[in-house]
Amino acid sequence: MKTANVVMGVVVAACLALLAVACGGEEESPSATATGVATGIATATAGASPTPAADVPGISDTEIVLGQHMSLSGSYGAIYGLLPQAEKAYFNYINETQGGVCGRKIVLEVADDKDDPGEGLAATRKLVEQEKVFAFVGNSGVAGHPAAWEYLNEHGIPDILVAGGIYRFYADPQGHPWTVSAIPDYRLEGRMYGEYISLNLPGKKVGMLYANHEGGLDGLAGLKEGLDPDKNELVSEKSFELTDIEVFSTVQAIYRAGAEVLVVHAGPGPTIQAIKAADRMGWKPAGIFVQYTNSDPLLFMSLRPELLEGTITLQAFKLSDWRDDPAVAEHYEIMQKYGGPAPNNLTIFSQVIAEVAVEVLSRTCDNLTREGLMDAMESLRDWHSDLAPDGINFTVTDTDHLLIESARFLRVVVEDGKGKFEYFGPLYSLEGGEFKIIEGY
Repeated sequence: MKTANVVMGVVVAACLALLAVACGGEEESPSATATGVATGIATATAGASPTPAADVPGISDTEIVLGQHMSLSGSYGAIYGLLPQAEKAYFNYINETQGGVCGRKIVLEVADDKDDPGEGLAATRKLVEQEKVFAFVGNSGVAGHPAAWEYLNEHGIPDILVAGGIYRFYADPQGHPWTVSAIPDYRLEGRMYGEYISLNLPGKKVGMLYANHEGGLDGLAGLKEGLDPDKNELVSEKSFELTDIEVFSTVQAIYRAGAEVLVVHAGPGPTIQAIKAADRMGWKPAGIFVQYTNSDPLLFMSLRPELLEGTITLQAFKLSDWRDDPAVAEHYEIMQKYGGPAPNNLTIFSQVIAEVAVEVLSRTCDNLTREGLMDAMESLRDWHSDLAPDGINFTVTDTDHLLIESARFLRVVVEDGKGKFEYFGPLYSLEGGEFKIIEGY
């Protein structure tokens, strides 16, 4: 069995409300269905006749009740409140068009963790002890999750598809067998940036700005792993607190240390401020790398495209502005018809999470228990969503509890005064714990 910034002023708050996480991809045709690979909308046994309800919390003859703690208020609320809205919309779609899963409607109960460890634990306990949820799907994965992570594993309650890139949430499948993380971890991201810099910008001095929390420290560790010290010196590593009003002075310190390349491991608000700060002081880095939570076309509403030109990030999903892609077009239809928010990269990520949840639930119809759910989660092999580009598939095993282990670089290009993201380079993979570069994409 197996086991993302205080709003810095009103303008940044508005930016945060628009920006999203974890998306990307090419305009490619959906991959063909193959044996063992699910494509597009999850359908496997979704409308099967209900099996008798066992004495399992959250399972009745008519419903499967899932739980989620999420940052609905506070500094992250404007962004992360969209996740459960989009997931509920997809579940509504499955409930209406396929009768739910295993003959039961899917219900998602959500509690606010206020991006706080104590609140996250309190929200989790409430959902377990009062709402009697069956399992947790898509919990927010930074400050609000660590205590909840321990609690759920101590009590044998599934904690699957955690929406955060913290390394430890998936790194211990034996000690924490009930947790499966969803998105690429920040150490992998940092390592990818480090390797790219040493390969393509040898001799350039590097500076990093990161949030002073576990995710930021993971990103810093990854960058150090990826940089070749014989080619690049990390001359400055500066953190900021989530309560800081601005980061100008911190970016200035990185510049004065001699940095020629800037890596920003932070959410949209601080990233926007950091790039504006560099521009104000006349600094034009040889390369700018930003955390993948910033890879949304709406970023161009907050920064002039020329300030972002050449900026590199990474993603694992298709972008929400690819309206001509059939899967993205269908996502728009589902969000509009079934009560979801206005589509963006965040809602695409959320639908993928919901698709995987439906898939693994559908594999438990003959064993609709918490143990059965984890067995189903660990049975995923090369499962594909049409909202992911070709080559990015999902595998989970009893020794590997990270769902999305592949990503590609995105670069900002400017055409006719307008900015956009484009994929480039190979596919990077950490499947099975081995860091690999896969050519041909």
